[in-house]
Amino acid sequence: MLSDRGRIRRGNEDTCAASPLSGVFVVCDGMGGAAGGEVASHLAAETFLSHLGRNGTRPAQVEARIGAAVQAANRAVFQQAQRTPQLTGMGTTLVGLVHAAAVRENDDAAALWLVHVGDSRCYLWRDRNLERLTEDHSLVEEQVRAGQITEAQAMESPMRNLITRAVGSQATVEPEIHDFDPRPGDLYLLASDGLTRDLTDDEIATILCRVPPVVTQAVLHSTCRELVEAANERGGGDNITVLLVSLKRT
Repeated sequence: MLSDRGRIRRGNEDTCAASPLSGVFVVCDGMGGAAGGEVASHLAAETFLSHLGRNGTRPAQVEARIGAAVQAANRAVFQQAQRTPQLTGMGTTLVGLVHAAAVRENDDAAALWLVHVGDSRCYLWRDRNLERLTEDHSLVEEQVRAGQITEAQAMESPMRNLITRAVGSQATVEPEIHDFDPRPGDLYLLASDGLTRDLTDDEIATILCRVPPVVTQAVLHSTCRELVEAANERGGGDNITVLLVSLKRT
């Protein structure tokens, strides 16, 4: 994983965190005046990670635990903002992956759970094909889904930075949580919108095409750096954060 302030912003309000042994990975993109965005993203990521990484649990409880972890992160950010006047109104996006055993009769297969709030995204790179697994909680995304504007118009809209859900901006938050079946060789990309504003999905796919079949830590690190550098070359208008999770081939 790698986080970069980009070429325009003075600070970095993004946070990425991971507990590989617990199977928990998260990216947050903060917002707020003064140091609010930085505080919100760090607090949300740390709270989310600590709640899910404390100890194991039965698979049937995974979805509930993920939801509880998001609500705990939301409370932590919201309450901190309430206590600190200069942080009033701060909030953050959150996108996370959680690996857990799936509950099926006579089946011990593994599953991945995906949770998100806001416009930070998760992509799946499988069989040399890039698939976006999240839908942005943003004004322009809702307009696209309603047929009011096109994808191209959304990319140029002056309102593209307006999100409709955020962790910590209200007393409670409604995350989207989904489970799905992973495959050996899958590569998952969690990213803040600093990446996806400057790079198209096709440009991201072009970079991921260069990932070899046998993925190492060095490959993941170099790919993260290549993604960040590519976004910076396109302007680096926002903080850029990427986190790659690779599932080993059997």
